[in-house]
Amino acid sequence: MNTAEVAEACGDKLATSSALAKAGVPQPRNRIAFTPESALIAIEEMGYPVVIKPLVGSWGRLLAKINDRDAAEAILEHKDVLGSYLHSVFYIQEFIRKPGRDIRAFVVGNEVIAAIYRKSEHWITNTARGGIGETCVLTPELTELCEKAALAVGGGVLAVDIIEHPDRGYLVNEINHTMEFHTSQPVTGVDIADYIVGYVCKVAQTNNHHG
Repeated sequence: MNTAEVAEACGDKLATSSALAKAGVPQPRNRIAFTPESALIAIEEMGYPVVIKPLVGSWGRLLAKINDRDAAEAILEHKDVLGSYLHSVFYIQEFIRKPGRDIRAFVVGNEVIAAIYRKSEHWITNTARGGIGETCVLTPELTELCEKAALAVGGGVLAVDIIEHPDRGYLVNEINHTMEFHTSQPVTGVDIADYIVGYVCKVAQTNNHHG
């Protein structure tokens, strides 16, 4: 349903961060490193705790919250020894003390159609990892940020994940181009599947017309 360009921009966290930065969309501070040594320097410069993520990943897997140098050295060594492309680039992000939740908003075409809070006692709030969904009211500020974020990566059928920073407000954490909505549709009462089908039909008609 999304173009190859959008999949490329969303499927790689470095590409997503670059697109958001170019568009001036607020996001958590992050660093990229290509060796364990430079990753450790970047982590120490950012200050503990930090979160280290795989460039490609979903469902909140392979995330690590690093609280001190011992943990940093252990995680970096593990990733280095595992050695695949997935582990050879170190994506380091500041740890944000979010209020026990984050926000997932759904964008179809250019329209923000629904949003949920994902609540959890754990710092990882993905519903795939046990987070509980609750309806989140779409304010003008939230809607505008999601539209801008979706546009930054090329638009389409997207889920925008947002963290509420205690001082800096809404920050776009990730954008998902292969979103799931098994929790969100019943929680919000919004027929997300119907919106997606409508969007796909519209795109197909436009393409046929141009063809």
